[in-house]
Amino acid sequence: MNIPNILTLARIAFIPLLVVLFYLPFSWSMPVAAGLFALASITDWLDGYLARRWNQSTPFGAFLDPVADKLMVVVALALLIERYDTLVLTLPALVIIGREIVISALREWMAEMGKRGMVAVSWVGKLKTTLQMVSLLLLLALPPAHEFALLGVVVLYTAALLTLWSMIQYLKAAWPHLSRSM
Repeated sequence: MNIPNILTLARIAFIPLLVVLFYLPFSWSMPVAAGLFALASITDWLDGYLARRWNQSTPFGAFLDPVADKLMVVVALALLIERYDTLVLTLPALVIIGREIVISALREWMAEMGKRGMVAVSWVGKLKTTLQMVSLLLLLALPPAHEFALLGVVVLYTAALLTLWSMIQYLKAAWPHLSRSM
């Protein structure tokens, strides 16, 4: 067990706390939930940075880090789907969740074939993740009627479009291997 792995485990431990904070009936609960999400986002960057910097990458960390990221994002999106209760937010949220499932399965399948590098994270994926985190922070921190909540929705749509684009790029890269068995 090392510090990068502890940070990843902390991100998973934050999930139930995020849910509890989200539902607390206090005016401070939404900004505090957003702050916890921000902290989790920072630990996502920090654990990878430290693992590389200190040469502490482990198979456990390589497995758990993307799982922790996806769990935190999916839980945040699910909470926001309920809060907004509208197609306007549900549609990009489901696009993002669906893409994460498809790409996770694709990466696992490609890894079994020894071709995981063909579906490595690209700059588009990093930009998508950044926009996704910014939008989720805004949407978690603000009530739906707040004027900046609309900005969060617009940024979420931008992230969803990048999500689709990156998924298409990953599928195109993997297609020769996927179609070989057809």
